[in-house]
Amino acid sequence: MPDIDRPRAWLLTVDGAPQSYVDLDAPTHLEFEYVRRLAHVLDEATTPGQPLDALHLGGGALTLPRYLAATRPRSRQRVIEADRGLLALVAQHLPLPDGSGIEVRAQDARTALEEAPEGSADIIVADVFGGSRVPAHLTSVEYAQAAARVLRSHGLYAANLADGAPFDFLRGQLANFATVFTQLALIAEPSVLRGRRFGNAVLLASRTELPLAALARRVAGDAFPARVEHGAALRRMIAGALPVRDADAVPSPEPPSGAFSVG
Repeated sequence: MPDIDRPRAWLLTVDGAPQSYVDLDAPTHLEFEYVRRLAHVLDEATTPGQPLDALHLGGGALTLPRYLAATRPRSRQRVIEADRGLLALVAQHLPLPDGSGIEVRAQDARTALEEAPEGSADIIVADVFGGSRVPAHLTSVEYAQAAARVLRSHGLYAANLADGAPFDFLRGQLANFATVFTQLALIAEPSVLRGRRFGNAVLLASRTELPLAALARRVAGDAFPARVEHGAALRRMIAGALPVRDADAVPSPEPPSGAFSVG
């Protein structure tokens, strides 16, 4: 759907849920709050302007790859998207600029992750939803281990997830990544963290120190302010949660009716 306020901007919806927003004239314009939070992570991942080797699991309309290409020129980016029809639609109507450094591949995210060379990525950004749910094979501890193998020693994993109280899914995801990463954080709006509503949460994981102070400043200044949970508060949230094996993995919870719809 076109944005009547911006001449070359488009909103992509899948099964009624907003999936991506792209302004072809302004790749750094980010409409969705959770995308802005992921962009803050990209901004703080290393020295400003320094290129990154990025693996994107889930492509959508390629909002974040376009953003990274604009803010960190010469970055090498691989985008994995299983929906071939979506890729064809985006290629036709929302083409990438020449020389973007973005390679797009139609493939299952878990398969691509397991086939990726060891230590080949500075950052992995995961935003994979089948409709409105994260597929089960991307919610296990084996998946977290595969991500750790692909990341370099300083690498950072960032994922868009969604859950609501009592956070059984989110706690399991944190427990998964705690088995292979020493540093964890969660970015979400306070109302989500307090269990007042279902919503997005960005999970961060790394083997090295996360830029927590810088991220906290950035997300606090957004139109819909968020908070960075880490340390003791996050350990209390994880308490009692166990890693989820492939055999027991389930998709993320179904959002309440209307949680992510557009009217």
